[in-house]
Amino acid sequence: MTPRFSQPGRHLLDGTLCVFLAEALVLPTGLLTAAFLTRRLGPDGYGIFSVAAAIVIWLEVSVAALFSRASFKFIAEAADWKPLSATLLWWHAAVGSAAAILVWLLSPSLGWLLHEPGLVAPLRLFAFDIPLFCIAQAHKNLLIGLGAFRQRALSSAARWVSRPVLIVLLVELGLSVEGAIWGSLGATFVELVMARWCVRPPVFERPAWRLPGFWTYAWPLWLFSVGTTLLAKLDLLMLKGLGGTAAEAGIYSAAQNLAIVPAIFATAFGPLLLSTLSRLNKTQETALAKEIATASMRAVILLLPFAALTAGMARDIAVFVFGPRFAEAAPLLSFLIFAAVASVMVSITTAIMTAAGRPAWPLALLVPLLALAAVGYLRVIPVYGPLGAAVVAALVAAAGALASLVSVRALWGIGVPPASLLRSVLVSIAAYALTTMLTAPDIWLLVKVPVIALVIYALLACLGEFSSGELALARSALGWRQPAKPHPAS
Repeated sequence: MTPRFSQPGRHLLDGTLCVFLAEALVLPTGLLTAAFLTRRLGPDGYGIFSVAAAIVIWLEVSVAALFSRASFKFIAEAADWKPLSATLLWWHAAVGSAAAILVWLLSPSLGWLLHEPGLVAPLRLFAFDIPLFCIAQAHKNLLIGLGAFRQRALSSAARWVSRPVLIVLLVELGLSVEGAIWGSLGATFVELVMARWCVRPPVFERPAWRLPGFWTYAWPLWLFSVGTTLLAKLDLLMLKGLGGTAAEAGIYSAAQNLAIVPAIFATAFGPLLLSTLSRLNKTQETALAKEIATASMRAVILLLPFAALTAGMARDIAVFVFGPRFAEAAPLLSFLIFAAVASVMVSITTAIMTAAGRPAWPLALLVPLLALAAVGYLRVIPVYGPLGAAVVAALVAAAGALASLVSVRALWGIGVPPASLLRSVLVSIAAYALTTMLTAPDIWLLVKVPVIALVIYALLACLGEFSSGELALARSALGWRQPAKPHPAS
């Protein structure tokens, strides 16, 4: 049975919080895993593992992007989700298996191309993760489409928690690089088992391979996903390609990594918003869908003060995380964090346009942004270096967010409330001034960040940004009052 959407706003907020916390586990668990593997495998072994993982993850993400957004919408709108889920499950398995076979066959060529013969065997072993990941992703997409957001969060949390445990166990048993790969495979299998426990699409039902209308959404959204990935990496690639040193590329990459939290938020929020809006459109609750869409865009605008907080203490953050040698990442982070927030707005508006039946609009907006970014980097990087790249990235992201907002206004007649934008800008200025005045070296940074975050919240509340209903909704999502629980999918 699918979850009840009698309180879609609360359900969306509660689900976003759960999925965000689950996906954010990748930060501490990934750091611990990397710290362990670098010590146990050494530079050579860890390098082979990292390269194999990068190739496999890129393929997994590409396959997942082909189905994900279209799956959220079609499952949410389906009168009977089981026949559709069976077809999507088999499509994921087929494409994932084909990708794994391709990696198996091309691994000797990849080893030769990368001048690393020792990459062949690890890459072939890692290829088995691709169909596992794709099948798990099919289940997770189904959970999102059905509105079972907490169960979706549970499956991701199971993967990120089990991954370091399995990797450490198998590497300590003497399996070296193969142990790390088997641990990664095991974590994906744990995720699949957990997702399968939460929802069970038919496995042995004959799939209807034809998906009427599905590919009309899938292809433009997949191209959009590929394009946004390219846009996110274009600054670093062109910085290096236009004569940047390895040190400059390393510092720039570090700044990008420090600005990753908004991207995790977008990963958590965007799919859930698309599922919610699609279901509301199906039930002809357009007014409520527009209200939730407006609140979602407003929520992104309210991230600006926290971006200003990050910009104001950029040097403290960079030095605390990476050490004094990466202090030069601070001015880059000051711009890239705003680029990340603008990218969240693009993700949210993409969900709105897709739910409203305009899957090609995001792609149409992206193409000129790619051209604008390429021209900007070509003109600016040779003169201003990494800082110029960060400024162009922020300006292009802001242009994309503005164009997306204009498109949503034209489509649904909704936008960001001007009063919320004004309050957010004023509080952002105050937050930046406060963080620059109060220095917090080393461990005290862990105190400074939550304190100023509370100040931001208090300032927004004092300026009248939050209604009493919104404050009650936030308290319920944080567990201060038990929210309504959705029925688990079965």
